[in-house]
Amino acid sequence: MALIGKRPYTLQAEVQESSLVYALPVAYFEQLLEENSRVALYFAAGFASGQVVVRRDLSQAQVARSTFKEASNDTGLYIFTGKSSFSYTREVLTCTAETSIREAAARMTAADVSSIVIANEHGLPVGILTDKDLRRRVVAASLSPDLPIAKAMTTPVMTLKTGSSFSEVYLTMLKHRLHHLIFTADGTAESPIAGLVSDHDILLAQGNSPAVLIHALMNTFDVSEMAKIREQAEKLLRYYLENEVAIDFVTNIISEINDVILKRGIQIVQKNLREDFPGMEDIRFAFLSLGSEGREEQLLRTDLDNALVYDLPAGKTEEEVQPYFLALAEQLIAILERCGFQRCPADMMASNPQWCVSLAKWKGYFSRWISSPSQKAVMHATIFFDFRLVYGSKELSRQLSEHIFSEIKANGLFMNFLAKNALLNPPPLGFFRNFIVEKSGEHQDKFDIKLRAMMPLADAARTLVLQHHVIGINNTFKRFEKLAQLEPKHAETYREAGKAYEILIRMRALNGLANASSGRYLAPSSLGKLQRQLLKNTFAPIEEVQKILKVRFQTDYFNG
Repeated sequence: MALIGKRPYTLQAEVQESSLVYALPVAYFEQLLEENSRVALYFAAGFASGQVVVRRDLSQAQVARSTFKEASNDTGLYIFTGKSSFSYTREVLTCTAETSIREAAARMTAADVSSIVIANEHGLPVGILTDKDLRRRVVAASLSPDLPIAKAMTTPVMTLKTGSSFSEVYLTMLKHRLHHLIFTADGTAESPIAGLVSDHDILLAQGNSPAVLIHALMNTFDVSEMAKIREQAEKLLRYYLENEVAIDFVTNIISEINDVILKRGIQIVQKNLREDFPGMEDIRFAFLSLGSEGREEQLLRTDLDNALVYDLPAGKTEEEVQPYFLALAEQLIAILERCGFQRCPADMMASNPQWCVSLAKWKGYFSRWISSPSQKAVMHATIFFDFRLVYGSKELSRQLSEHIFSEIKANGLFMNFLAKNALLNPPPLGFFRNFIVEKSGEHQDKFDIKLRAMMPLADAARTLVLQHHVIGINNTFKRFEKLAQLEPKHAETYREAGKAYEILIRMRALNGLANASSGRYLAPSSLGKLQRQLLKNTFAPIEEVQKILKVRFQTDYFNG
């Protein structure tokens, strides 16, 4: 650590058993730090600026690992723990064997459950009927729904004792191919029903697996439950970031979780609006995510940027159709707020009448922005041209994309304006290679990682892929990967720019999680020496990519 801090470093350590201690040559260790960011960040986090740190308390990374591995509902290794404190249904829906199949199905529907347990006069379980049984034994077999449920139920039932370990429950269900398992007081069918566990409960108990969280979201219409699951995803995010999981994997997972919440939210709202807006649900529309969420880069639950485009049916006017979609958007935004997201302070949301219009109006917006690229028009283009379809009509989304490229082709000067805009934020180092920080206000002496480092790269990537007519790639580091393929001459520059952007996304997210903020404003003094150097290293690709823009679009000679 004397190497990192450039000062003497003293540390005493005791070993509890015979150990091998390795000595690495200084030159080899320096090479490791230069070539492996994970190694560098590991040492920088623990021994920032050469300070002597006795690591008796848990680091944030260790806290994340502990939360992920030990919390009762947050572990993918739950089957090996022997614990029994997992969630299951204690208020079990029951009926008698004489109850008709029709009545049982009606009760299941009213209770919104997938099974009903048949009990005798003493409350002992004698059978079970599930959604699957109804499909296979009643509907497919043309069995009369007026027959007693005894004609369709599964009997005898499989039971276990309450308090059984998760592994016992899991393996019993796996061995017998069960979707539901009944708990009784003594573990036999000769004692009263005490609970019911489903395969859905088993999935949830295995915790912060992305598949588990997504599965749970897709199986609930309860907004409170959705909010809890999104909170679990935050723990998963911290675990991934602290453990240096590949950032493209992390962004894909978090974007998918966010998308599922949004899709489920739309379905909930559509159901709520059916009575007040009859027939409107059949009108084609597309819900679009914009900005960082449109680029699948929004790891933290920062402000929402979105829009809505709808098809205007023949004989209908904007005034007749728009109120439905505005109501849908407003209720959806409220659901997303309950799930921890924030309203856009600039009101770039589908609940704003300006951004909830027909396809024809959207095409009009895009045409004006491209043909008359004022400063505001270019700003709008940088936000809206990163749109991504999340829910609804692919055809409407496709038509918007094609319209953008068609208009750009007809208005060549627009690209010069876009390139000029991408150069507004040069590499953020001062004359003495210090960070350019905020000089006053709430964020004084802090570095704006979004404005100073991320936006220059995102703006450059957008400009270049639009020039190449690349459709369907919104993510900034994936755009740079594509550019490296399209322009072998600049491949190394683009790859370095992509790597830099991944580092910036990770740094911003970690800063946000550590400070319960958007992560946008970073105090350079809070970074260790190696972390500061790593951040500075991301600025070099900004300079190189901006050189390409200046030459290609002749921005020094362009007065737009």
